[in-house]
Amino acid sequence: MITQRTKYALKALMELAEEAAGAGEALTIEQIAQRSGTPKRFLEHILLDLKKAGYLGSKRGRAGGYVLIRTPRQISIGELLREVDGPIAPLSCLSRRAYQPCEDCTDEASCRIRKLFGQVFYAYLLLVESLTLADLVERTDRLDRLLAGVEAAGE
Repeated sequence: MITQRTKYALKALMELAEEAAGAGEALTIEQIAQRSGTPKRFLEHILLDLKKAGYLGSKRGRAGGYVLIRTPRQISIGELLREVDGPIAPLSCLSRRAYQPCEDCTDEASCRIRKLFGQVFYAYLLLVESLTLADLVERTDRLDRLLAGVEAAGE
């Protein structure tokens, strides 16, 4: 499950990507908040974190605000999820970046819980790592096909 913070980050990045494709001007926090329906007080911290992570740049002055400094195709949804929320693995023993053995597990190799969630997580990773911000912004046929496959698998 993604957090509300991640949803706000995605909405803000989508607004900035759409602006970059159009007029290409910097957007203020107020503009991003209004367009994305995101509370300004949360957005300020999120935008600063996205800037530190190298997704955004900022401009000062009358025409100041935030701009996307990567193309939407260069922003992996999986990478963004990790940047905003940290590890995305459902179990710490499945995480590549924040691995920790489970305290109650005596043998990872034979753990059925790890095996099951490992398979589910691998399928999730394949999907989420293949998506970019461009897929969200452009509403591509590719995204529709991927989501249709996921919905069909859930039936």
